[in-house]
Amino acid sequence: MEVKDSNGTLLAEGDSVTIIKDLKVKGSSSVIKRGTVVKNIRLTDDPNEVEGKVEKSMMVLKAEFLKKA
Repeated sequence: MEVKDSNGTLLAEGDSVTIIKDLKVKGSSSVIKRGTVVKNIRLTDDPNEVEGKVEKSMMVLKAEFLKKA
């Protein structure tokens, strides 16, 4: 299964990505700022989502808001 970032670049396990847009966190009042780097991502069963550790907590991120670092 192929997971692509916002520019169409293929993402792989362990890649680092940058967030390209401020994102609100569901169920929380916090916001992940644009430019935040997420290291060592993991691919999920969904080709539109990846898992990564943001601010010490594991989150599922939509690939359309990510850019390979």
